[in-house]
Amino acid sequence: MNADLKAERSRATFDTELVTALLDGGKEKTARRRQLEALIAKDPTGIFSNEDNAYLHRKDRHVRALAKHVRLVELCRAHGIGSEPGADGDITLSPDFPTLLAAVADDIPTALHWVMFTPNIRSLCDDEQQAKWLPLCKNWKMIGCYAQTELGHGSNIRALETTAMFLPESQGGDAGGSWIINSPTLTASKFWPGTLGRTANHAMVIARLIDGSGKDRGIHNFLVPLRSMDDHTLLPGVVTGDIGPKIGLNNYDNGFARFDNVKIPRRNMAMRFAKVDEHGKYTKISMSDATSKVAYITMMLVRAFIVNEAGKHLAQACTVSIRYSAVRRQGFDETGKKEVQILDYRQQQHRLLPHLAESYCFFFTGRKLLQHLFSIENRLVSGSEDVLKTEVADLHASSSALKSFTTTVAADGIEDCRKACGGHGFLQCSGLPELATTYLQNPTVEGDNHMLPQQVVKVLLKLVNAVQSGDADAVAEYKRCDSIYLIPSLKSILGEDDVEQCTASSEESMMDLHLLLAAYRHRAARLLVGVAAQIQEAVSEGTTMQKAWNDALIQMSRVSRAHALYLLLENFVISLSDEIKTGELLGQSEIEVLKDLARLFGLYWLERDIGDFLEDGYLSSEQAGWVRSGVLRTLDKVRPNAVALVDARDFSDFRLKSALGRYDGNVYPEIMKSAQKDQLNQTEPGPGYEEHLKKLIVGGLGVYTGTQSRL
Repeated sequence: MNADLKAERSRATFDTELVTALLDGGKEKTARRRQLEALIAKDPTGIFSNEDNAYLHRKDRHVRALAKHVRLVELCRAHGIGSEPGADGDITLSPDFPTLLAAVADDIPTALHWVMFTPNIRSLCDDEQQAKWLPLCKNWKMIGCYAQTELGHGSNIRALETTAMFLPESQGGDAGGSWIINSPTLTASKFWPGTLGRTANHAMVIARLIDGSGKDRGIHNFLVPLRSMDDHTLLPGVVTGDIGPKIGLNNYDNGFARFDNVKIPRRNMAMRFAKVDEHGKYTKISMSDATSKVAYITMMLVRAFIVNEAGKHLAQACTVSIRYSAVRRQGFDETGKKEVQILDYRQQQHRLLPHLAESYCFFFTGRKLLQHLFSIENRLVSGSEDVLKTEVADLHASSSALKSFTTTVAADGIEDCRKACGGHGFLQCSGLPELATTYLQNPTVEGDNHMLPQQVVKVLLKLVNAVQSGDADAVAEYKRCDSIYLIPSLKSILGEDDVEQCTASSEESMMDLHLLLAAYRHRAARLLVGVAAQIQEAVSEGTTMQKAWNDALIQMSRVSRAHALYLLLENFVISLSDEIKTGELLGQSEIEVLKDLARLFGLYWLERDIGDFLEDGYLSSEQAGWVRSGVLRTLDKVRPNAVALVDARDFSDFRLKSALGRYDGNVYPEIMKSAQKDQLNQTEPGPGYEEHLKKLIVGGLGVYTGTQSRL
């Protein structure tokens, strides 16, 4: 064990095991997670080893990742994973499956099968279709993907070109009618769907439905066979392939697909909410308000999981960079004899410790968001309580704002952690380059982070209208909504109450969590009212609504960010308050350490956005100074516990895949071990000497022999 890391752990003021249990959801769940991680890390086949990943060609990594998936399925079947109540033999529905996937610590090419394909069958297909296809899915006979994005249109659903034209039996269709799936142009080619390129044998294709009368009925889902389930060869009219090397996620075969008059059965259209009969007649199936909301909740769950994962990925980067910053010494102390731990440099603390705070903050909000979604879903399914459209829309705004903010911060934060490791952070063996480039997809998938703020503001403007109009009934609909926090500040800004100002009277009071929340609340409400006023004024002066909306997009991004920051800090504070009340897992020492992280998060982002709070006089210049000094004071409080706080995340060395982030701190032997494994070091002289370099050194090819005529 490295002496510096050992000393860091001995100075911790809290019990890391208790915080680990909190993060896992209980001590029993921690034990179960560790058991499942050991199942992967100690698998006797060695298939799950990631030691050689950096030295493998992309093709070899893809094949190796497929082998990991097959072995994972084999282990799940052998250990009864998927046999739990409710899973019905589907390992992807087991509560243990996400833990096992995380334990593999590598990207599995089949992921879109359970992330998008089977959820679409469950939510959009009728009972008969589910009974036919889901058994094939759970038994891994049918492996699918979700084919929506197109080469020329991305996720602009209204512009998608792929067509599904009804063909009656009388005109060459199969019995009961068929669909002809077609890619009419190059830009209509499906492009980017994961698992599509070489792995999937079926795709849920999003296409324009042309019914029997020739009418375009808009976008619908169609289950399209791609490859034979006997030998995996492409079926007639289907062309698929991998889109080529990417900045990350290169285990995945993100693919392209083109369809040349591919015939599929009529019943391969997802028919839960719409159907077409054997004559080509299109009918919308009416669904209850509850069913509609459940489908909406299912869509939001994907974003909620992304928010939940943002904290985990950022925490991995923090673990590597903070442990390494405790081990790495650079420069000398005042005696000139002892090198200084780089974690003791104030600048390094300011680079890393706020990211540590963010990683914990994201955990509490991710947990809260998922709990909220599942709670609403249960209320809808059971019918125990009414769920208002306002509540569902508000949750959509929250998930959109949080997805946009957390994934941006996590992506930037992982890169900050890499840079904070200096030159060694540039090595693949640090684990940080792959972590950074793999995570970079998240600001784009499930809604581009620069576009999502529009959806946030569109929902929140309705609350502004309700408050401004004085409609008590409309305002009352927000009693169970996240955005209810805005109402007091909206009333103040819109003129009903006194003007709000920060009440901090000292540097100490500036660090109060509830005072920080009040500041974030005011900022979010003020920016939201500003957007409403900007649009209203532009339209009143004759600007079209579309142009007024477009002109306000930059300000909308600020509103979305402000909304997300309030929710993140509020969820952190409320979660700690709940832990204090229950006292089930954490003691006072653990609570105080987590409160320090909450303060650091609140003060750090207040300092970063200080102009927003000074702009309207909410903060005075003196209070702004207290914010800056408060950040430094909080860094001092977090610093002694920094290593223990990343230890509490309990990432094994197997999962971290990092020479710099090893638990034992033996960084430098591991770096050299990694260097010696490179193929360039396996022969003497090195590769290329005989064929090329020898011509210069021995053969004299580069010897200057005098001036020659120039070309």
